[in-house]
Amino acid sequence: MAVARTLFRDTPSCVDYADVPTAVFSQPPIATVGLTEEEARARHEPVDIYRADFRPMRHTLSGNEERALMKLVVARDTQRVLGVHMAGMDAPEIIQGIAIAVKAGATKDVFDETIGIHPTTAEEFVTMREKAPEPQARAAAQ
Repeated sequence: MAVARTLFRDTPSCVDYADVPTAVFSQPPIATVGLTEEEARARHEPVDIYRADFRPMRHTLSGNEERALMKLVVARDTQRVLGVHMAGMDAPEIIQGIAIAVKAGATKDVFDETIGIHPTTAEEFVTMREKAPEPQARAAAQ
C-alpha cells in the first residue's frame, strides 16, 4: 500500500516495520508480534514476563495431549505490552488480532480488563496474572 500511495497517488509513504506480526505455519503453528524477551530486556529493562503453558479444553475433551505455550513481554515502568508470542493451534489467527493491541500501545491493564471468550485459547492472554520468575531465579532453580 505504501508503494501504491507513493507511485499512484503522489503521497509519499513509508512502511512502519515496528510490531509486524509473523507466523510459521508449522505443526503446531507459532506466531509472534513485537519484541522478544531478550530484545525487550536490552531496550526496556526492567520487564515482566507472563507465561502460560496449558492444554486447551478442546484437547482435554478429545484426549489430545497437545499443549499451547504463550508469553506476554511487558515494560515494568509503563506496563506497555512490548511483545506477544504463542505456539499452538490457531496461533497465527490469535496473534493477528493481538497485533492491533500491541501496535496501539496497549498496557497489561488493558489486557487484564478485557473479558475473555470462554472457553477459548485466546482467553489465556487476558487471564495471565502471575509474573514468571526473573532469569536469575530461573537459573538458580535449575
